Amino acid sequence: MAMKGCLNVTKYFLFIFNLLFFILGGLLLCFGLWILFDRSSFASFIGASAPTLKVWSYVFSGIGILTMLLGFLGCLGSLKEIRCLLGIYFAFLLLLFAAQITVGVLVYTQRNSLKSTVGTFVENIIKNYGIHTNQTDLEESLDFVQEQMGCCGWFAPEDWMKNQKISENSSVNLYPCSCRNTSSFLRSMNISSTANFTELAVPSNRFCTDPARDKWPVYQAGCMNVFLNNIVTIVGICIGIVLLELFVMTLSMCLCRNLDQNYNKLSRYS
Repeated sequence: MAMKGCLNVTKYFLFIFNLLFFILGGLLLCFGLWILFDRSSFASFIGASAPTLKVWSYVFSGIGILTMLLGFLGCLGSLKEIRCLLGIYFAFLLLLFAAQITVGVLVYTQRNSLKSTVGTFVENIIKNYGIHTNQTDLEESLDFVQEQMGCCGWFAPEDWMKNQKISENSSVNLYPCSCRNTSSFLRSMNISSTANFTELAVPSNRFCTDPARDKWPVYQAGCMNVFLNNIVTIVGICIGIVLLELFVMTLSMCLCRNLDQNYNKLSRYS
């Protein structure tokens, strides 16, 4: 009797957990589709200038679909006690767990090479930023990262000195608008509110002009430094996700192994 009660608790706990998991996947999918089909509203919602972020929309949609699939397998397998679905659910979680561990080990062992490669990639984007008539997806993604993370350049704001348009127009003191530190800019102009902010230093072709100052009113931290400063939080979240996956995998395997050996629930649906 005690064993049966324990199995019932495990079954309904897995069902509720995976139901929430399924709902979360649906929200992620809707969020990804919102970015993909209504980017102007999304840009207005987060306060970014014009982030296309097509890649992020595909990432959110893909994660949402995978999450909904896992939630569906977990819900149906636990509630109906279908050993086959529980086994598939466990296999999916095991593959996901193995992939996370593999990526974590690769990132840790190749961190110096990865840092150099990403730095070179971002520097190439910065160097060619603004030379095209239409803004590319990579340029818009860089703008989004700098605006939302409050950073400028990869290593430091001086990375932007390598940009072709900035170096060619040094006399007018061009700087990237997405790097602009709004509070610093307002203080330098002796403005107490943002009422007249849009009338000053209006962006022109993604660059702002401030000839009266020798120093750009931009964020002084590079995006790499901002990311490294938050690495402890990121690692903590990843460890929490891994532990949660291990816990759910253990519950699903216990439920699967302790179901009635002589009764296959799947037979009623065949």
